[in-house]
Amino acid sequence: MSFSVKQVADDFAASAATGVYYPPAWFDRLDMEQAWQVQHELLARKVAGGERHVGWKVGLTAKAIQDQFNVHEPVCGYLLESGMIASGSQGDASKLMSAGIENEICFRMATDLAGPNATAETARAAVAELYPAMELVENRGDFTAQLAVSLADNVQQSGFVLGPAMPLTDDFDIAAVNATVLLNDEQVGEGNAAAVLGNPFNSLAWLANKLAEVGQVVKAGEWVMAGSLTRQFPLKQDDHIRTVFSGLGEVEFSLT
Repeated sequence: MSFSVKQVADDFAASAATGVYYPPAWFDRLDMEQAWQVQHELLARKVAGGERHVGWKVGLTAKAIQDQFNVHEPVCGYLLESGMIASGSQGDASKLMSAGIENEICFRMATDLAGPNATAETARAAVAELYPAMELVENRGDFTAQLAVSLADNVQQSGFVLGPAMPLTDDFDIAAVNATVLLNDEQVGEGNAAAVLGNPFNSLAWLANKLAEVGQVVKAGEWVMAGSLTRQFPLKQDDHIRTVFSGLGEVEFSLT
């Protein structure tokens, strides 16, 4: 089957309208570069339709996960204003497909960050604020078997939950941040920011360098979800999840 960005995007959009987000016609037919192009085409269509693009997410930031999926770098997706959720909010479980939560540090950009030579140091200098955050994901298909299809479909992204902002100070050691996860008031997991490419600022630098390949930059004012400190936690109706980030704050979310 030949590849046309427009045709593949048409197929993804038509399939999603029926509730099937991973179109079977494209299973095992897309490489990661093609999937990246399709993702950007679908984003452009959403923006043209009235959605507001407000930032980016980075995934597959743990080396063990990259090895599991046989990829040599992370993946990224886009964030929409319609997906912004305040900490303490409740979501409707009936509107989500196999919901899950990943526990992340979110950046708010002070200035543009451009690749292709971004580093952890230049990334840090471009950040205004940090947020304790959760990514709300939907398992809309077989992520493991169809990674490229998932990339085209925006890497499971559904929304992002933001706790209180904290200004980034010169003495803040982001790699030392620990996350403790409580599901229905029971501790179910923990993680450390070093799991995110060794340092979440490395994740932000990678994103800027990746966007440079398509002539884009991480823009001032955008939010960036840097990657999960923990495994993904399934979330079902009537669940409440709260994550405490040492030195940063906490964030919580419920499904009803």
